[in-house]
Amino acid sequence: MKTQKATYQSSLPLNTRNKLVLRRTRKRFNPRIFIDRTIETTAIASLLFTGFAGVGAMACWGLEIMEINANPNIIISGWEQQKNICLGAMLVSFSAFLGSSLVGASFSIQRDKF
Repeated sequence: MKTQKATYQSSLPLNTRNKLVLRRTRKRFNPRIFIDRTIETTAIASLLFTGFAGVGAMACWGLEIMEINANPNIIISGWEQQKNICLGAMLVSFSAFLGSSLVGASFSIQRDKF
């Protein structure tokens, strides 16, 4: 089996042809992009969690009604507590969405210099 070597002509001078020149572009850390992406991710995640907590609250509300209709002697349902927890989580996550959206809008207005 014969091996073949690939030869090429270079436009570099003779003394630098044998040296391997690598240029690597380094990505610089840009805090503005990091902050923008963090705010955007927070807004999207909090809006999704608001929706899921709302669906959970409606499910607990339905199960609470079924439990009370099945046994009228129940004063405090366990589903009522779960519903209140879901409603509280929904309120907190929607507040986080509004806050992150407001901060993102204020940064973009500040950047555009209105």
